[in-house]
Amino acid sequence: MAQHDLIAAQLRTLASRLPPDVFAEIADGLQETYQTKRTLHANPDAAAHAAITEFGDADTITRALCRGAQWRRQATFLLVTGPLIGGIWAATLIGQQVWQWPLPPVVRWLYGAVLIITVALLARGRTEQHVYRRGQRRVTIAGAALVSLDALTCAAALHYATISGWAAAAALASCVRITTVGLIYLHRIQGTAHGS
Repeated sequence: MAQHDLIAAQLRTLASRLPPDVFAEIADGLQETYQTKRTLHANPDAAAHAAITEFGDADTITRALCRGAQWRRQATFLLVTGPLIGGIWAATLIGQQVWQWPLPPVVRWLYGAVLIITVALLARGRTEQHVYRRGQRRVTIAGAALVSLDALTCAAALHYATISGWAAAAALASCVRITTVGLIYLHRIQGTAHGS
């Protein structure tokens, strides 16, 4: 049976916003709903409108998927734990007189810039409601950047700092965050592999 133009338009919009595996499930559901409505409505236009009303339009579907997305929960986790871990590191680095470490100024500026961009990406990803793939991409990039910053900070502390209770606590907090983000990404990769 031929697809209605209104349904096709909704599917094109969804295809541009959703990952292929998520889109495939949504597309099947919308098409099945339309076929069901075709048995109830003689007019294809009425059937298409009824299907979209029942199933949801592209904006409604995208908002719902973004609200329940795993990457949104990950962004929330990283934004909530970031100040705590950052505070532990700040206390450690101030105690270790980080300003005296022989680090090139460009490294310090680059570190600060990447940190600011990472927080902005997490915040934007956390509030994304229109394009699922964009939110997922932002949070994935931000998570990878944060793991890199954690690893760099731990390496610098091991090289320059005197081991203390604060340094150990900061390193442990960063290791926990690195492991958590790694497990989230591994779970996502396995879920994608199983879904394909």
